Amino acid sequence: MLDLSTSIAGVKLRNPTILSSGILGTIPELIKRAFENNAGAATIKSIGPKPRDGNNNPSVVDFGHGLLNAVGLPSPGYKNMDMEFNELSKIKDVVIWSIYGSKIEDFVNITKYIIKYKPKMIELNISCPNKENGMLFSQDKNCAAYVTKAVKNAANNVIIIPKLSPNVTNIAEIAYACEKAGADAVNAINTVQGMVINIDAKKPVLHYKRGGMSGPAIRPIAVRCVYDIYEKVSIPIIGTGGIMNGRDAIEMIQAGASAVGIGSAVYYHGIGVFGSIVNEVKEWMQENGYNSIKEFIGIAHE
Repeated sequence: MLDLSTSIAGVKLRNPTILSSGILGTIPELIKRAFENNAGAATIKSIGPKPRDGNNNPSVVDFGHGLLNAVGLPSPGYKNMDMEFNELSKIKDVVIWSIYGSKIEDFVNITKYIIKYKPKMIELNISCPNKENGMLFSQDKNCAAYVTKAVKNAANNVIIIPKLSPNVTNIAEIAYACEKAGADAVNAINTVQGMVINIDAKKPVLHYKRGGMSGPAIRPIAVRCVYDIYEKVSIPIIGTGGIMNGRDAIEMIQAGASAVGIGSAVYYHGIGVFGSIVNEVKEWMQENGYNSIKEFIGIAHE
């Protein structure tokens, strides 16, 4: 009997696929759809400290090899979401609550507010341009560690997962700093900064000009980042970036991921992509003589 389950910091997932943040929002019924289509876990859209409209359109573009987005982290603000929080707390499957802020105090305040709803895991979105001076929390190991430690101290033993940026010199060093600060796992990677220019209009396509690149084009970057992090930390890694099919998921797991984040694939292939990825992983395991996901986590390092 094949065992497709995996675990993140002691929390069991029925399979290694995780809906990435921002894809289906925070509406509980949409999150449930991911589980109905065989996702192992689901991450809600990042919750912010106060109401935020996000950036003007165009904010998302398909550039042929992936997506470029500058949505701008729209959020109603955590104090205006009790109805959603209450419904999310009733979901028995593994829901990961994503939060962001412009300063450490924001992360702490949101954490203190939402823990009464007993989230299983909290993802720290420290890798979007959400700091007043433009620097990402995850671009500096000390800053990443400070946020992680502050939230961990406020979280009442809830599992804390910083989401890391690839737009750095040494992502493994930052992951290690987060681990030492109390992170229970890390998610790598968030989007890669990029730009697309309309040569006829002679200006960037996105209203915000720059955006975060996701999809197939960034998968080799994500695999390299997960590989590097795996050699530096002992906590689990959620490998995210460009996973479109079962082979992509297996590659990420072999690099060192205990689970894989699925985002752009939902845009390209629909909500049924979780089931198809799981089936493809299962077929590969049968063909190659593996009985458990755990048998090939990080096997590319041997």
